[in-house]
Amino acid sequence: MRIDLHCHTEASNDCQTRLTDVPSRCRSQNIQVQAITDHNVKWGAQQLQACVRDQGLETTLSIIVGEEVSTRQGEIIGLFLQEMVPAGLNADETAEIIHAQGGLVLLPHGFDPFKRHRLRSEVRESLADHIDIVESFNAQISAPHWNRVAEVWATQHHLPISGGSDAHTLTQIGRGWIETHDCFVQRPDDLIKALWTGDVAGKWIHPVPSFLNKVWIERFVGASQK
Repeated sequence: MRIDLHCHTEASNDCQTRLTDVPSRCRSQNIQVQAITDHNVKWGAQQLQACVRDQGLETTLSIIVGEEVSTRQGEIIGLFLQEMVPAGLNADETAEIIHAQGGLVLLPHGFDPFKRHRLRSEVRESLADHIDIVESFNAQISAPHWNRVAEVWATQHHLPISGGSDAHTLTQIGRGWIETHDCFVQRPDDLIKALWTGDVAGKWIHPVPSFLNKVWIERFVGASQK
């Protein structure tokens, strides 16, 4: 089975992917656990989780409610959230709020200097003890080198690694994942166990065609859906 821990939907202001289109795309890409990590909101993840439950798809697709949170020092992801995490706080405060509700802190694309909203390097080191997962494959990274740097950092800090599509279009879902044995992921400890036994993989695509495709979808596909 495959697990993708970084994905955006129409709940993010920079994504047009309809929530209703996500389950079929996940099935086609063999994704059985999908985290929805929209920017500073979690309503999309909650709606999709309810949709999957109402359609009786829970045995084939598990949705993790997440949020990519904009802190004062850059972005971090919270997983298994019960409440929305407010944007604009310090990174350590944000991590504390995520942990206080039983969630996990994931460090996304933290080493790519071309990611404007990456977590600052000096803050990353001070926050290391509060990070639960390091994203060592991000399909939208500027160069594969930065994924390798993330993997080395995770190894140095004895942290599990993950893969994420960081999808901002429907066709990008499934480009980054963790392949692991078939298991049931319902709680944070289930996920951590699966990550330690899994293999991270993905399909990196140069950011220029990826960006142009996103712009085309926003201008033409998005307009046709309004």
